Amino acid sequence: MTQPQLKKVEITSAFWKRYRELVVKEVLPYQWDVMNDQADIKIAEDPQNNGQDKNSHAVANLKIAAGEMKGHHYGFPFQDTDVYKWLEAAAYSFSYHPNPDLKKITDNLVDLIAKAQEPDGYLSTFFQIDAPERKFKRLQQSHELYTMGHYIEAGVAYYQATGSEKALTIAKKMADCIDAHFGLSEGKIPGYDGHPEIELALSRLYEVTHEQKYLDLAHYFLNQRGQNPDFFEKQNEADGIDRDLIPGMRDFPRNYYQAAEPIKDQQTADGHAVRVVYLCTGMAYVARLTGDQDLLAACHRFWNDIVKRRMYITGNIGSTTTGEAFTYDYDLPNDTMYGETCASVGMSFFARQMLNIEAKGEYGDILEKELFNGALSGMSLDGKHFFYVNPLEADPAATKGNPGKSHVLTHRADWFGCACCPANLARLITSVDHYLYSVHDDTILSHQFIANEASFADDVTITQENNFPWAGDIHYTIANPHTRSFKLGLRIPGWSAGNFAVQVNGQAEDVAVTDGFVYFAIDAAATTIDLKLDMSVQFMRSNNRVRADVGQVAIQRGPLVYAAEQADNEAPLWLYRIDRNAKTESHYEADLLKGVTVVEAAAHREPEDPADADLYTSAAEKPAQDTQLTLIPYYAWANREDGQMQVWCRRG
Repeated sequence: MTQPQLKKVEITSAFWKRYRELVVKEVLPYQWDVMNDQADIKIAEDPQNNGQDKNSHAVANLKIAAGEMKGHHYGFPFQDTDVYKWLEAAAYSFSYHPNPDLKKITDNLVDLIAKAQEPDGYLSTFFQIDAPERKFKRLQQSHELYTMGHYIEAGVAYYQATGSEKALTIAKKMADCIDAHFGLSEGKIPGYDGHPEIELALSRLYEVTHEQKYLDLAHYFLNQRGQNPDFFEKQNEADGIDRDLIPGMRDFPRNYYQAAEPIKDQQTADGHAVRVVYLCTGMAYVARLTGDQDLLAACHRFWNDIVKRRMYITGNIGSTTTGEAFTYDYDLPNDTMYGETCASVGMSFFARQMLNIEAKGEYGDILEKELFNGALSGMSLDGKHFFYVNPLEADPAATKGNPGKSHVLTHRADWFGCACCPANLARLITSVDHYLYSVHDDTILSHQFIANEASFADDVTITQENNFPWAGDIHYTIANPHTRSFKLGLRIPGWSAGNFAVQVNGQAEDVAVTDGFVYFAIDAAATTIDLKLDMSVQFMRSNNRVRADVGQVAIQRGPLVYAAEQADNEAPLWLYRIDRNAKTESHYEADLLKGVTVVEAAAHREPEDPADADLYTSAAEKPAQDTQLTLIPYYAWANREDGQMQVWCRRG
């Protein structure tokens, strides 16, 4: 079997099946009601302070563009994308939860989108309804290509899930419209969108249609970015310098848009975090499809900068609320950070594409970190409340009393004026089956420990059984009825690299780790492999260049980063100290937070000073009381009473 092509993956993991069913039963219906302005929601606590009221109006915008309603556009220029990401999430859900009622809604939605699309393929409702004369004339802020890119992704997914030619035709017409307007030939626009997305969308469209022009167009957008650093400024001046589509967007520097220089010259991951990782995903996609080594080298540079210098222990990225952006290396404040849910979702996209290029376990490590921590924390356990910002330290008093921390919520919100995150997370969860395997020539890589049954060409099946992330015993059953020869690579996570065990057909084996993977030659009709990973509690420290975390420890067990909450511990939480050698215990509580393993660590707690004590006094050591600190998985915080939370705890 020279090409062990993946055919289908069925998720059997109890942990992920709960989330995937939650999306179908709660998240998708709830979000559909919100987008149709039929949900009783509050968005007054929007961390973006966008000033929106309780309406989304996203579906109504499409109806106005289609001539089914009258009125003006409401919301951001990219409001359409809420609908498109929701459609994509619904499309993925059909593979594991067929739903005729939902299918009627999505088919009707595709019909509405087709009706709203203009004859030349253009579709961005803000410009169609209220500013037709400004199409493609303020790309720094317009999000037109970003918006159409999100539909292209949804259209491809819907076509693959349902066979809908109409959905795919809409996507192709959009891409053809963009191709007709952009490029370096005479009469075309020699530019690109201020928010990367179209590059990865066109790559997906190429993989389905095999039409070279779509890949060429994606390649063009990547190569053209930064070639004319003043492109956006010139467009803004021609359009009218003060006619901003989004207030304040003109004030950001060029590197905020990854437009200060060509990609091949960019050395660090700068600017708006979501833009960066969407760009990186497109870069990796096109590099794989074209063999462009400059793009691949840029992927490596950006990856290393993000993962080694600009990422939180939970996988969240974006250090400041100003522009939702990266700042500088090792600047990782915990209580004023941003850590947007969309950025963690986008980092998952990037990691997946890098795994499709090369077999390096670090990509699988980061994907796992995002799936179980940074991204998953963006949604409540009931599926109806969401985080835009994902802090590592939070305090209701600080959120209320300090304007610099007002973006840090201590409970998830119903919805947001800028609602990019809820549907983005939904489409990641419903498509998580696409994130478990990568195939390289004659090698199948199994890089995520999410229980599943996978089928490949030549009737090969791989069944993975486990109770992950609570237990580290991973059992594989490989059925190879035609006794084809291929290799199977299993990732050894960085958190277990020094302590793991392998058995093949019941016999212990010593295996070498190569770039984070161990490999097995599969040529028998039936093979079993048992992998035992180290699930002991680990105390983690940061690089001491990270000022915010010096002298502190975080607790991790398996892939999960843990957090202390006021719900379990007497406030204020900053009075606790933990020794690196402290005794810990962990146990599973089935009735807590839908079932979690709780970690308890021996700790010391200083007594709180009286309210009338002097503000400053001598630094004599205060006696500390022996106690214990109770911690829960980070993704599950803010699902009980409102209160303080922190991931990092003082050491000593």
